[in-house]
Amino acid sequence: MNAPEVVIELQDVVKIYRLGREVTIPALQGVNLRIRRGEMVAIMGPSGSGKSTLMNIMGALDQPTSGAYYLEGQNVARLGDRELARIRNQHIGFVFQSFNLLPRLTALEQVELPLIYAGGHSRRERRRQAEHALAMVGLADRLHHRPNELSGGQQQRVAIARALVNRPSIILADEPTGNLDSRSGAEVMHIFQRLNRDHGITVVIVTHEPEIALHTRRIVRLQDGRIISDEPVPEPKIADPSRALYTR
Repeated sequence: MNAPEVVIELQDVVKIYRLGREVTIPALQGVNLRIRRGEMVAIMGPSGSGKSTLMNIMGALDQPTSGAYYLEGQNVARLGDRELARIRNQHIGFVFQSFNLLPRLTALEQVELPLIYAGGHSRRERRRQAEHALAMVGLADRLHHRPNELSGGQQQRVAIARALVNRPSIILADEPTGNLDSRSGAEVMHIFQRLNRDHGITVVIVTHEPEIALHTRRIVRLQDGRIISDEPVPEPKIADPSRALYTR
Protein backbone atom coordinates (compact mmCIF):
# COMPACT_ATOMS: atom_id res chain seq x y z
CA MET A 1 0.00 0.00 0.00
CA ASN A 2 2.79 2.38 0.86
CA ALA A 3 6.00 2.66 -1.14
CA PRO A 4 9.03 2.38 1.15
CA GLU A 5 10.04 5.99 0.56
CA VAL A 6 6.69 7.36 1.80
CA VAL A 7 7.11 8.09 5.51
CA ILE A 8 3.87 10.03 6.10
CA GLU A 9 0.59 9.21 4.37
CA LEU A 10 -2.87 10.48 5.26
CA GLN A 11 -5.87 8.95 3.50
CA ASP A 12 -9.22 10.78 3.70
CA VAL A 13 -8.43 12.04 7.19
CA VAL A 14 -11.28 13.77 8.98
CA LYS A 15 -11.03 15.39 12.40
CA ILE A 16 -14.16 16.67 14.13
CA TYR A 17 -14.11 18.29 17.56
CA ARG A 18 -17.32 18.04 19.59
CA LEU A 19 -18.42 20.76 21.98
CA GLY A 20 -21.24 19.27 23.97
CA ARG A 21 -23.82 17.00 22.38
CA GLU A 22 -24.84 19.05 19.38
CA VAL A 23 -22.00 21.43 18.45
CA THR A 24 -19.28 20.06 16.17
CA ILE A 25 -16.24 21.76 14.64
CA PRO A 26 -14.78 20.13 11.51
CA ALA A 27 -11.04 20.79 11.72
CA LEU A 28 -9.95 18.50 8.85
CA GLN A 29 -12.23 17.43 6.02
CA GLY A 30 -10.92 14.53 3.95
CA VAL A 31 -7.19 15.32 3.86
CA ASN A 32 -4.98 13.23 1.57
CA LEU A 33 -1.25 13.83 1.83
CA ARG A 34 2.00 11.97 1.16
CA ILE A 35 5.43 13.04 2.36
CA ARG A 36 8.45 11.09 1.17
CA ARG A 37 11.62 10.34 3.07
CA GLY A 38 14.07 13.23 2.97
CA GLU A 39 11.55 15.90 1.97
CA MET A 40 11.40 19.36 3.57
CA VAL A 41 7.80 20.55 3.51
CA ALA A 42 5.98 23.66 4.73
CA ILE A 43 2.34 23.51 5.86
CA MET A 44 0.67 26.90 5.47
CA GLY A 45 -2.79 28.31 6.07
CA PRO A 46 -4.67 31.06 7.91
CA SER A 47 -5.70 30.76 11.53
CA GLY A 48 -8.35 28.06 11.84
CA SER A 49 -7.35 26.33 8.59
CA GLY A 50 -6.49 23.07 10.37
CA LYS A 51 -2.71 23.16 10.08
CA SER A 52 -2.05 22.66 13.80
CA THR A 53 -4.59 19.81 13.90
CA LEU A 54 -2.82 18.25 10.93
CA MET A 55 0.52 18.57 12.71
CA ASN A 56 -0.88 16.94 15.84
CA ILE A 57 -2.17 13.98 13.87
CA MET A 58 1.10 13.59 11.95
CA GLY A 59 2.93 13.66 15.28
CA ALA A 60 0.66 11.00 16.83
CA LEU A 61 -0.42 13.55 19.43
CA ASP A 62 -4.04 13.26 18.28
CA GLN A 63 -6.06 10.73 16.33
CA PRO A 64 -8.35 11.32 13.35
CA THR A 65 -12.10 10.92 13.66
CA SER A 66 -12.00 8.84 10.49
CA GLY A 67 -9.54 7.95 7.76
CA ALA A 68 -6.11 6.29 7.89
CA TYR A 69 -2.71 7.64 8.88
CA TYR A 70 0.38 5.66 7.94
CA LEU A 71 3.69 6.55 9.60
CA GLU A 72 6.69 4.61 8.30
CA GLY A 73 4.18 2.20 6.73
CA GLN A 74 2.20 1.53 9.94
CA ASN A 75 -1.40 2.65 10.37
CA VAL A 76 -1.25 4.51 13.66
CA ALA A 77 -4.73 6.03 13.54
CA ARG A 78 -6.16 3.53 16.00
CA LEU A 79 -3.20 2.65 18.21
CA GLY A 80 -3.42 2.95 21.97
CA ASP A 81 -1.66 5.56 24.07
CA ARG A 82 1.31 3.36 24.96
CA GLU A 83 2.06 2.50 21.33
CA LEU A 84 1.62 6.11 20.26
CA ALA A 85 4.08 7.22 22.94
CA ARG A 86 6.61 4.67 21.69
CA ILE A 87 6.25 5.89 18.11
CA ARG A 88 6.65 9.51 19.14
CA ASN A 89 9.78 8.68 21.11
CA GLN A 90 11.42 6.54 18.41
CA HIS A 91 10.43 8.18 15.13
CA ILE A 92 9.54 11.86 15.64
CA GLY A 93 11.29 14.92 17.00
CA PHE A 94 9.10 17.89 17.95
CA VAL A 95 9.99 21.58 17.89
CA PHE A 96 7.42 24.15 19.00
CA GLN A 97 7.08 27.94 18.89
CA SER A 98 7.42 28.09 22.67
CA PHE A 99 10.69 26.42 23.53
CA ASN A 100 9.24 24.35 26.40
CA LEU A 101 12.49 24.32 28.36
CA LEU A 102 12.54 23.66 32.09
CA PRO A 103 13.97 26.75 33.85
CA ARG A 104 16.19 24.94 36.35
CA LEU A 105 17.84 22.51 33.93
CA THR A 106 20.99 23.17 31.93
CA ALA A 107 21.03 22.76 28.15
CA LEU A 108 22.70 19.38 28.57
CA GLU A 109 20.07 18.20 31.05
CA GLN A 110 17.22 19.43 28.81
CA VAL A 111 18.53 17.38 25.90
CA GLU A 112 19.06 14.29 28.04
CA LEU A 113 15.38 14.15 29.05
CA PRO A 114 14.06 12.13 26.06
CA LEU A 115 16.79 9.55 26.64
CA ILE A 116 15.80 9.26 30.30
CA TYR A 117 12.14 8.75 29.32
CA ALA A 118 13.11 6.17 26.70
CA GLY A 119 15.21 4.19 29.18
CA GLY A 120 17.98 1.76 28.33
CA HIS A 121 20.78 4.36 28.26
CA SER A 122 23.61 4.64 30.76
CA ARG A 123 24.36 8.06 32.22
CA ARG A 124 27.58 8.21 30.21
CA GLU A 125 25.77 7.34 26.98
CA ARG A 126 23.04 9.91 27.64
CA ARG A 127 25.64 12.60 28.17
CA ARG A 128 27.56 11.63 25.04
CA GLN A 129 24.47 11.70 22.85
CA ALA A 130 23.23 14.99 24.36
CA GLU A 131 26.62 16.64 23.83
CA HIS A 132 26.64 15.43 20.23
CA ALA A 133 23.12 16.82 19.59
CA LEU A 134 24.05 20.20 21.08
CA ALA A 135 27.22 20.30 18.96
CA MET A 136 25.08 19.67 15.85
CA VAL A 137 23.15 22.89 16.54
CA GLY A 138 26.26 24.93 17.40
CA LEU A 139 25.92 24.93 21.18
CA ALA A 140 28.90 22.84 22.27
CA ASP A 141 30.03 25.81 24.38
CA ARG A 142 26.67 26.25 26.14
CA LEU A 143 26.22 22.82 27.74
CA HIS A 144 25.84 24.09 31.30
CA HIS A 145 23.81 27.24 30.64
CA ARG A 146 20.22 27.46 31.85
CA PRO A 147 17.43 29.02 29.75
CA ASN A 148 17.71 32.45 31.40
CA GLU A 149 21.37 32.52 30.35
CA LEU A 150 20.56 31.88 26.68
CA SER A 151 19.11 34.05 23.93
CA GLY A 152 15.80 33.11 22.30
CA GLY A 153 17.59 31.67 19.30
CA GLN A 154 19.88 29.62 21.53
CA GLN A 155 16.91 28.32 23.49
CA GLN A 156 15.25 27.17 20.28
CA ARG A 157 18.47 25.46 19.25
CA VAL A 158 18.45 23.59 22.57
CA ALA A 159 14.89 22.52 21.73
CA ILE A 160 16.06 21.30 18.31
CA ALA A 161 18.91 19.36 19.94
CA ARG A 162 16.38 17.77 22.30
CA ALA A 163 14.29 16.78 19.27
CA LEU A 164 17.37 15.24 17.63
CA VAL A 165 18.82 13.28 20.52
CA ASN A 166 16.78 10.11 19.89
CA ARG A 167 17.86 10.21 16.22
CA PRO A 168 14.37 10.55 14.72
CA SER A 169 13.70 10.12 11.02
CA ILE A 170 11.16 12.98 11.07
CA ILE A 171 11.15 16.44 12.66
CA LEU A 172 7.82 18.25 13.04
CA ALA A 173 8.20 21.96 13.77
CA ASP A 174 5.20 24.14 14.66
CA GLU A 175 5.96 27.85 14.01
CA PRO A 176 9.61 27.31 15.08
CA THR A 177 10.64 30.90 14.28
CA GLY A 178 7.50 32.57 15.64
CA ASN A 179 9.16 33.87 18.83
CA LEU A 180 12.49 34.79 17.23
CA ASP A 181 14.00 37.84 15.61
CA SER A 182 14.93 37.58 11.95
CA ARG A 183 18.59 36.73 12.47
CA SER A 184 17.81 34.01 15.02
CA GLY A 185 15.16 32.70 12.64
CA ALA A 186 17.82 32.42 9.94
CA GLU A 187 20.00 30.38 12.30
CA VAL A 188 17.14 27.99 12.99
CA MET A 189 16.20 27.58 9.33
CA HIS A 190 19.86 27.02 8.47
CA ILE A 191 19.94 24.15 10.98
CA PHE A 192 16.77 22.60 9.55
CA GLN A 193 18.12 22.83 6.02
CA ARG A 194 21.43 21.27 7.07
CA LEU A 195 19.71 18.42 8.95
CA ASN A 196 17.57 17.75 5.90
CA ARG A 197 20.40 18.00 3.37
CA ASP A 198 23.27 16.35 5.24
CA HIS A 199 21.45 13.83 7.43
CA GLY A 200 18.39 12.99 5.32
CA ILE A 201 15.93 13.90 8.09
CA THR A 202 12.41 14.56 6.86
CA VAL A 203 11.38 18.04 8.05
CA VAL A 204 7.78 19.33 8.18
CA ILE A 205 7.30 22.95 9.24
CA VAL A 206 3.98 24.61 10.07
CA THR A 207 4.28 28.34 9.44
CA HIS A 208 2.22 31.37 8.52
CA GLU A 209 5.32 33.20 7.22
CA PRO A 210 5.70 32.99 3.40
CA GLU A 211 9.43 33.76 3.71
CA ILE A 212 9.91 30.76 5.99
CA ALA A 213 8.00 28.47 3.63
CA LEU A 214 10.22 29.49 0.71
CA HIS A 215 13.17 27.88 2.51
CA THR A 216 11.53 24.46 2.11
CA ARG A 217 11.18 22.36 -1.03
CA ARG A 218 7.40 22.05 -1.08
CA ILE A 219 4.45 24.07 0.21
CA VAL A 220 1.11 22.52 1.19
CA ARG A 221 -1.66 25.07 1.76
CA LEU A 222 -4.75 24.44 3.88
CA GLN A 223 -8.03 26.30 4.05
CA ASP A 224 -11.13 25.32 6.02
CA GLY A 225 -9.65 21.91 6.79
CA ARG A 226 -8.87 21.03 3.18
CA ILE A 227 -5.70 21.06 1.10
CA ILE A 228 -6.17 23.72 -1.57
CA SER A 229 -2.69 23.50 -3.14
CA ASP A 230 0.41 21.32 -2.96
CA GLU A 231 3.31 22.64 -5.00
CA PRO A 232 7.10 22.34 -5.12
CA VAL A 233 9.32 25.35 -4.46
CA PRO A 234 11.34 25.71 -7.70
CA GLU A 235 14.34 27.40 -6.07
CA PRO A 236 14.32 27.11 -2.27
CA LYS A 237 16.02 29.98 -0.48
CA ILE A 238 19.20 29.14 1.41
CA ALA A 239 19.18 30.42 4.99
CA ASP A 240 22.31 32.40 5.90
CA PRO A 241 22.77 32.63 9.69
CA SER A 242 24.99 35.69 9.27
CA ARG A 243 22.16 37.70 7.70
CA ALA A 244 18.58 38.60 8.55
CA LEU A 245 16.05 36.12 7.18
CA TYR A 246 13.46 38.75 6.32
CA THR A 247 12.25 42.17 7.42
CA ARG A 248 9.17 42.20 9.60
